[in-house]
Amino acid sequence: MTRDAKNIVPITMAVLLHVVLLTSMVVAFDHARPAPNISLAITATLVTEVPEFKPPPVTEPEPEPEIIEPLPEPDNSEELRRAAEEEKRRLDALLEKQRLEEIRRRQREEADRRKREEERKEVLRKEAERKRLADIERQRRENERQRRELEDEHRQAEIDAESIRLAAVDSGALAVYMTQIRQKIERNWSAPASAGADLECSVRVRQIPGGEVIRVTILSCNGDEAVRRSVEAAIHLSSPLPEPSDPSLFDRNILLNLSIRQ
Repeated sequence: MTRDAKNIVPITMAVLLHVVLLTSMVVAFDHARPAPNISLAITATLVTEVPEFKPPPVTEPEPEPEIIEPLPEPDNSEELRRAAEEEKRRLDALLEKQRLEEIRRRQREEADRRKREEERKEVLRKEAERKRLADIERQRRENERQRRELEDEHRQAEIDAESIRLAAVDSGALAVYMTQIRQKIERNWSAPASAGADLECSVRVRQIPGGEVIRVTILSCNGDEAVRRSVEAAIHLSSPLPEPSDPSLFDRNILLNLSIRQ
């Protein structure tokens, strides 16, 4: 508004200056013309028509755009800091959630893997157990077969041995064998003075192949303790006992009846 007021003053002054100059020119032109020779004195009043002066239209300059001074920015650094912290917390929470989901996913995968591994091991264990039981059953049947065969063989051997022994007995070889044993023991028997007439002792003698005596058991004896000890001593002194002419007559346990008759 101040600028507009300053523009009006010069314009007004220019207009007045043009009016003054125009008036001066008119007056000068009138004085330069020759005056007519008139005898009559005429009193007149000169009216000079001054043309109407129209000042040029004043074009007001367009108002310059009002410069709006920017308002000072508010200090929102605290809000920005809080927003940044909130965003950081959100991102951290999102990352933590993703991390936990990844851990749970891996745990599920590991659990599934372990489950599959356990199932595979269980299948293998059952298969191995089935095979083991089948092997045991097969071995049991084989052992049973072998046992029956051995029993049959042993029974047959016993039958054969008994047949041979009975044949030897029938031939009198057993009686000869037992007489030889009894005679050897009686030769080594020193009966004590306490042994009375008609002394009879029944004895079981255990021997091993070759005739070596390993045990003597007095089954019955009508003599005293000294007599019993003398019988045991005589049998041990007679070891090894005579062997039979026929091996089938050998018996690990033999029964002897020893007697002293007057």
